[in-house]
Amino acid sequence: MQKLRIVGGRRLVGQVKASGAKNAALPIIAAALLTADDVVLHNVPDLADVRTMAKLLEGMGVTFEELGNGSVRINAGNLTSTQAPYELVKTMRASVVVLGPLTTRFGNARVSLPGGCSIGARPVDQHIKALKMMGAEIEIDHGYMQARAGRLKGCRIVPDMVTVTGTENIMMAAALAEGTTVIENAAREPEVMDLAECLNKMGAKITGAGTSQIVIEGVEKLHGCEHSVIADRIETGTFLCAALATGGDVMVTDTVPWAMEAVIGKLREAGGDVEVGEDWIRAKISGRPKAVDVRTIPHPGFPTDMQAQFMALDAVAQGTGRIVETIFENRFMHVPELQRMGADIHVDGHTAVVQGVEKLDAANVMATDLRASACLVIAALAAQGESVIERIYHLDRGYEHIEAKLSALGAQIERLN
Repeated sequence: MQKLRIVGGRRLVGQVKASGAKNAALPIIAAALLTADDVVLHNVPDLADVRTMAKLLEGMGVTFEELGNGSVRINAGNLTSTQAPYELVKTMRASVVVLGPLTTRFGNARVSLPGGCSIGARPVDQHIKALKMMGAEIEIDHGYMQARAGRLKGCRIVPDMVTVTGTENIMMAAALAEGTTVIENAAREPEVMDLAECLNKMGAKITGAGTSQIVIEGVEKLHGCEHSVIADRIETGTFLCAALATGGDVMVTDTVPWAMEAVIGKLREAGGDVEVGEDWIRAKISGRPKAVDVRTIPHPGFPTDMQAQFMALDAVAQGTGRIVETIFENRFMHVPELQRMGADIHVDGHTAVVQGVEKLDAANVMATDLRASACLVIAALAAQGESVIERIYHLDRGYEHIEAKLSALGAQIERLN
C-alpha cells in the first residue's frame, strides 16, 4: 500500500499544467465502442481509472494503444464480448457508461451493477428506464444488467434527477437510434459538452449540450475521429485551493476558466487575488484566507467534487464556514481525518460547520475516497510538521502525478511504498 509523506508549512509558488479531465476521458473512451473505426484521443490523463477503462475495453476485444504524450488509439472493430464484469465495474462506477454504446451498436450488453460506493448511493435506475423507453429489454440477472435490443427508437426522456453518467449513456445510445431523442433535465457539465463534441466529430447530430435540453438526431452509423479531452476543472480547483491554504501564489495553465465560475467566485470570497486568462487561472493570497459558505448543486452551481477541498481551506481560514452537501448523502467521511489534524468541524446531517483554526497539526490520516484524499493533501500542506496519508490509491484514480506537480510548486512531498 503506497502512502504520501508531506512536510507542511511551505508556501506553494509557481505554475502547473492542468491534466485532461478524468470525468470527460472515461465516457469518451466508451464512445469508441460506437464505431468500427479508429478513435484517436489526446490529452488523456495517466490515471488508475483510465487504465481500468482500458482494461475493461480490452476484455471485450477492443484494441487500446498508447501513442505517448497522453494520446491513445482505440479500435472496437472486432468485439469478442459485450460484457463488463463486476471485478472492473466495482472499482470504478463510471464504467457503467459502456451500457448505452453496447446496447445501441450491438443490440446486446451485459454490464455489472456498480455496487456500493463509499460516498453514497448512485443508482443506475435512470439509465435502465431511459433504455427501456427507447425499446431495449433489460433484466437484472445475478447482479448484472442484461440488455437486448433491435435498433433503438428515439423518444423524449425526462430523468427524475440530474445525472451526469445517465445523460452520457442516453446520448451515446441515442446517437445510433432511429429518429430523434430529446433529453429534458439533462446534466449541463462541461464533460457532457466534451462528449457531445467528440460524438459530433464521429458523425452524430447532437445539439443543446451544456443546456438542460439535449436533442439527438439518430444516424445510421458513426465513424472514427480525433479529439482532445477537455482540461480537468476539479484538479485545477484543487491546486488553487492548495495555493490559498498555504498562503501561496499558483498559476494553473491549459485549463478551462469558463467552466469554473462558481469555484473562482468562492476563491475570491476566501480573500484570494484571482486573475483569469483565456486558458489559465492564477490565485494568490497574503495572510489567512477567510471562511466561505458552500452549497453543492449540479453544474453550473458549486461542484460536489470541490466540497472537500474547500473544507480543508475553511479549516485554516478566519471565521466560520458552513458547507452543505446536497448531491451525495455520505460525503463527509474526510471530517474525522481533518479532526485528527486539529480541525474544528461539527457535522449535522448534510451540513458541516467549520470553525477555522490558526494552524493544523500534522498527523497520520487515511483517505476514504478520491476527493477526500485531495482534501487531506491540502490540509497536510498547510499543517505544521510531517503528515502521512494512507490509501492514496484513491488519489491516483483522479490526480495525475500529483506529487511531481506539487513538488514543482515547492511542496515537500514524497511517495512511500
